[in-house]
Amino acid sequence: MNSEINETKIVDQIRCLGIDMIDKAKSGHPGIVLGAAPIIYTLYAHHLNFDPKHPEYFNRDRFVMSAGHGSALLYATLHMAGFDIGLNDLKEFRQIDSITPGHPEYRVTPGVDCTTGPLGQGIATAVGMAMAEANLRERYKIIDYYTYVLCGDGDLMEGISYEAASLAGTLGLNKLIVLYDSNNVCLDGKTSDSFTDNVSMRFVAQGWNAITVEEGDNIEIISKAIETAKKSTDRPTIIEIKTTIGKYSELEGTNKVHGSPLKKEDITKIKDKLGFRDIPFAVSQNSMDDMQNFISERCEGLNDSFLEKVESLDEKAKEELNYFMNDNKSIEVKDLFYDLPEDKKESPRDASSKILNAIVKERPYLFGGSADLFGANKTYIKDAGNFQRDNYLGKNIYFGVREHAMGAILNGLALCGFRPYGSTLLSFSDYLKPALRLAAMMDLANIYVFTHDSIGVGEDGPTHQPIEQLLMLRSLPNLDVFRPADTNEVIGSYKAIFHKEHGPSAIALARNVLPILEETKANEVEKGGYVVLDTIDKPNGIVITCGEELHLVLEAVKNLKTKGVNIRVVSMPNLERFLAQDDEYKESVLPVEIRKIVVEASSSFSWNRLVYNSKYLITLDEFGASGPATDVYKKFGFDVESLEEKIDNLLK
Repeated sequence: MNSEINETKIVDQIRCLGIDMIDKAKSGHPGIVLGAAPIIYTLYAHHLNFDPKHPEYFNRDRFVMSAGHGSALLYATLHMAGFDIGLNDLKEFRQIDSITPGHPEYRVTPGVDCTTGPLGQGIATAVGMAMAEANLRERYKIIDYYTYVLCGDGDLMEGISYEAASLAGTLGLNKLIVLYDSNNVCLDGKTSDSFTDNVSMRFVAQGWNAITVEEGDNIEIISKAIETAKKSTDRPTIIEIKTTIGKYSELEGTNKVHGSPLKKEDITKIKDKLGFRDIPFAVSQNSMDDMQNFISERCEGLNDSFLEKVESLDEKAKEELNYFMNDNKSIEVKDLFYDLPEDKKESPRDASSKILNAIVKERPYLFGGSADLFGANKTYIKDAGNFQRDNYLGKNIYFGVREHAMGAILNGLALCGFRPYGSTLLSFSDYLKPALRLAAMMDLANIYVFTHDSIGVGEDGPTHQPIEQLLMLRSLPNLDVFRPADTNEVIGSYKAIFHKEHGPSAIALARNVLPILEETKANEVEKGGYVVLDTIDKPNGIVITCGEELHLVLEAVKNLKTKGVNIRVVSMPNLERFLAQDDEYKESVLPVEIRKIVVEASSSFSWNRLVYNSKYLITLDEFGASGPATDVYKKFGFDVESLEEKIDNLLK
């Protein structure tokens, strides 16, 4: 600390900027701005390694504003720290097309490392960032960043924080430091009404260090606590910092200051208490210079020095690290070799396993695991080791039964350059939906491997038989969803996924052993839908299907052909991709004048853009049943005989 500089004045400058932003927007959260400003100032001024002129500096310390409602506090701090965020940007807080949106958004604001807002997501994503650092540090030796989080009570109430913290403790992620803004208040009132955990002991029980700072305004004590946390060699650290929400406000210490703008007269009184003139967005150049000087003394030349270290690596390591630092996440898989089983039968999940094992092991940026379902998902990479506290180079992540945390951790890995994948049963995709949604917002190149994709899981019953999950995934903007029918289409799906430069993808795979069809074509999958069986003359109708149902439909249609009913069959492994094709291609596959029928043992709501009369939807809008797969399919009318009868009746 520099005793000649009035650091309290800098903190108060951040406070004033933050409440001015909220006042002008007539929207925001002043409580955290006034209460937690000393925490974020101490971190940025005295600890965080970064380069405001090069926000993308790869070896920078990561900061995650898990309490995303505190965005005004973050933007004011980034402005004071020298990032390319001007006063006019602060004045446009929460306005259309500004770089200062209501909650922090990745790729929108310089210096924002992660999109946050839904509570708990940030702290869990930070675990993925810390896992990325541990792996990269072991692999390249020139990576050594810390991951810091600012969170509040709300983050710690959300179950995802418990899931992620538990795994972080198990893995011993010592370069993860959580700064907990502990003010005993949540949106509805005192936390004593809903949250009485002994947070420190909870984290200690999960394998963390826990430090408590009683004086939340004391920059020196906060700084010493961070220094202590940085010395940990075997476990992450949480620093509980006691603060007063809405400090200096008439409403300080109450929930009323959490999420509503302050009254004009209250702002005047606050600024008077802090010794500031009541002029909106007035900034002391001396305070800004002092803060930036602290940063410059610690961080000057870090980016250039790191790039020199990258250049000193051997060519292979340099090429790999450049992939991590590059925004283009496409992977060339033209050299994919595949030995088909002699009997031409294979489970799509087994085909997926072969593909992942063929390409993941030799590519350090492909990294992932399963939520305690390696045996079911078939995503374990053989002879590649397990990611553990004594082997951060292991390729297999044991996420445990923590689907939600897995989703957020994938986001953290992707934000640090990886092309990560995670796997679970399709029916459990609901558990990671909030994190998956943020991946789609951030345009991250995550891969979600969902197995047991239909009522074909049979004996496990309706709790494990997905019905509405494909609809949920297909309705999510910017998520590429594949449901391949057999090994050929699994190969095509993965090729399409790996060739993408960015954006998340999901692949839904059948558990059952299925025939590898002569009609399916790997290279056609990238178009989303294509003709797998056609007629010589104009068809009487077209049946559109995907996944496990394709081979059942083909058999039914071939039976109908012997009765003189000629039907085109279209495989539709990716509905959105097909709809994105040009009109000429779509018309060539699905001519307007020919009746169309959809067959999928899943929700009907995915298909109303292709079929306008619901009677032509042979789908499933009720829960499944427990029993052998063939019996379940027959019960709900998806066996060959039932499909043959339904299709025939619809075309008469």
